[in-house]
Amino acid sequence: MKSRLFYILTLLLTVTSCSRFEEQSVTTTPAPYTADEILVKFTEQVAQMIAEAGVEGSRVTRSGDIELDEVLETIGTCTIERVFAVDSSAEERTAESGLNLWYVVRFDSSKTPVEDVARRFARLGQVQKVDVNRTVKRNYTHRATPLPQSKLDVAMAATRTSVTDPLLPAQWNLINSGDLFVKDGVVKSVKDADVQCQGAWEKCTGDSSVVVAVLDEGIFVEHPDLLPNMWVNEGETLRSDVDADGNGYKGDVYGYNFVHQSGKIVWDDAYDSGHGTHVAGVISAVNSNGIGISSIAGGNGGENSGVKIMCCQIFSGNVATSILSTVRAIKYAADNGAVVLQCSWGYVSPCANVYDWGAAGFGSKEEWIAGSPLEREALEYFTHYAGSANGTVEGGIAVFAGGNESAAAAGYPGAAEEYISVAATAADFTPAVYTNYGTGTTISAPGGDQDYYYEYVDSEHNYGEVGCILSTLPYHIAPSGYGYMEGTSMACPHVSGVVALGISYATQLRKHFTATEIKNLLVQSAVDIDSYFVGTKRYCRYVADVGPIQPMQINMADYRGGMGGQVNAEAFLAAIEGAGVDMRFPNIYVATDSDVAVAPARYFKGDNQTFTVTIADTEVASVTKSGAMLVFKGLKSGSTAATITASGGSSQSFTITVRRGANDNGWL
Repeated sequence: MKSRLFYILTLLLTVTSCSRFEEQSVTTTPAPYTADEILVKFTEQVAQMIAEAGVEGSRVTRSGDIELDEVLETIGTCTIERVFAVDSSAEERTAESGLNLWYVVRFDSSKTPVEDVARRFARLGQVQKVDVNRTVKRNYTHRATPLPQSKLDVAMAATRTSVTDPLLPAQWNLINSGDLFVKDGVVKSVKDADVQCQGAWEKCTGDSSVVVAVLDEGIFVEHPDLLPNMWVNEGETLRSDVDADGNGYKGDVYGYNFVHQSGKIVWDDAYDSGHGTHVAGVISAVNSNGIGISSIAGGNGGENSGVKIMCCQIFSGNVATSILSTVRAIKYAADNGAVVLQCSWGYVSPCANVYDWGAAGFGSKEEWIAGSPLEREALEYFTHYAGSANGTVEGGIAVFAGGNESAAAAGYPGAAEEYISVAATAADFTPAVYTNYGTGTTISAPGGDQDYYYEYVDSEHNYGEVGCILSTLPYHIAPSGYGYMEGTSMACPHVSGVVALGISYATQLRKHFTATEIKNLLVQSAVDIDSYFVGTKRYCRYVADVGPIQPMQINMADYRGGMGGQVNAEAFLAAIEGAGVDMRFPNIYVATDSDVAVAPARYFKGDNQTFTVTIADTEVASVTKSGAMLVFKGLKSGSTAATITASGGSSQSFTITVRRGANDNGWL
C-alpha cells in the first residue's frame, strides 16, 4: 500500500557473517528486534547434538558442547529450538539447504543485552552465522475505501450476459477502455494501460494446479468470491490440534497463521486493514460467477478452474511480526506446493527521505545479505526448491512490492536481482506519485494513484474510489465485500497474478520451464512505457475532512529507464507458447512394498487420453490404474526400463528404481 500503509523501520545493531573462528563485525541495519532472542546457525555437529538431546522439536536448554554451553549458561538461556518445523517429506532438502542448522536461542535479556549475546556467539567456532530476530511493525491508520452496497447493487442490476462479473467494468487495471476519468476535456486514462487480461483470457484463465502463497495479513477465506479458489490442505482438519499430515503444522487447511502459530487464519482484528484479502482478490477472485469482481487468474467459472491462493499470515492486528514468522512462511510455501511467493512488504528504500521515513533501508544487496542472512537463505530455499524438476516450473518466483517512498531505488529483499520488484502506475501509464523506481526495480503494474485523480472526486465518487484498485475486502471493513486500495502493494499482486496465469498456460500446453526462464519471459514481454513520461505530473495530497492540500508535481523524465516495462499478460502468454520444453514423464523412485501414484495426463498434450505402461522387468515393479492415477509398486530392489504410451499415439521412456524402504521414500 502507499506510504501511510507501509512499514516504519528503525536502526539497530546486528551481526554480519564472516569466517569461523573470527569475531564477526557489527553493522547498522534497518530494523527493530526482539531483545531476548537471537537466531544462530550452528555447525552440523552441534545441530546434531541438539537434535539428539531434544524433545518437542529439539527444544532444549543446553547443546552438549562444553564451550558453547558455558556461553549458554552465562546468558541465562531458556530454550534452544529449531527455527523450522520438522517436515518428514521435506527434511532431506531442508538438510541439503542448511536450514536445519538454524536455531532460536531464547535467553534472559536482563543478564546480557542482545548485542553482547550476538558478539559472544560470533566468536564461537561452533557458530556459522548470527542474526537477530528483527520485528516489523506496521505503523499506519489508513484503511481501504469501501465500495458502498448501493453501488454494488446497481452494478448487479446492470450486469449483462456478456459481463458475468458485475464490477469488471470498474476494473481499469484489468481492462482499460481509455475513456475513464474525463474532466473539462482532459482524459486521465489511456487505452490498454492495464495488464491486458482480455486477450490473455482467450488462451487461459488459470489452472488449479498452480498455487500462489500470499504472505500478508490473514485472508478472509470465507469470502464468496475467494473461497472456491483457496488452496486446501486435504490432509488436515480445520482448527485441529493434530498435525495429521506430518508437515509440522497443526490444522493448516487454508495455510497457516505464523503470527499466532495456529492453523486458524485471522482477518477480522480491529486493527486489520483488509490488505491480505484485497491482494488475494487481484490474483484469483473467482471469475464468471456472477458476483463481485474479476481477477487475473481466477478461472472461467468452472469448478477448480482458477489458480489457488495459500494464506501465509505474517501480520495480524497491531501485533508486530518478526523475521521468524516471515522465514517460516517462506519455507512453508515452498514445501506445500506454492510456486509464486506474493510479498507486498519489504524494507524502506535506501534513498527514502529520512525526515518522512526515519532510517533508510539496506543500501545494497551485499548489505542486505550480511544484515539478514536467515531471510536470504529462506528466499534461496524458495527459489531453488519450490516447484519440481518434473513439473511445469522448476524453482519458485518471489514477487515483492517496490515500496512507496517516492524514492529512486526499490527496497530489499525485492531489489535483489533474483526476485521481482514491482513499481506502480496510474491508469495512463504514468508513475504513481508515491512509487519507488530506479535501482532494483524489475517491472511495473497498475497500483492506483488517488492523489493524481483528486480533481475527479465529486458527488458520485468518494475520495479513494477514483483511480484506485478495486478488489475483495472482509465484511467488517466493507459490508459490500469490496473496496479500493492503492500502492505498490496493489501493483505487486498484478505481477504475481500474471506469473501464475503464465504458469497455468504452460501447464495446459504441457511445457516445462525454470523459474529464471519464467522471470525473463515476463520482463521481455512487458510494454515499454517510457514514452509516456513527458513533462510534469501534477497531484495533490488529500487529507480527510480537509480535502486536497499541498499541490505538487513530479518531473516524469526522472522516471525514464527506472520503472521497467508494464506487465502484459497477453504478450507473456504468447512468449510462453514459443519457449520452454515439452514435459517428460518422470523417472519413478519407490521403496519395496510401497507405492507411488502419478497423474500421467499432466505429461501429455491432448485431453481425455488413456495410457498404457509396459515394464521390462515385472519382478522389480508393477503398475495399476486408480481413476486418473497410475500406481507404481516396488517389489524388489533394482531398476527397470519402462514405457508409457498415450492413446493419442505419443510414447515416452522412463526408469523405475526400487530401493529398500527407508522413511517410506525408497531412499537408503
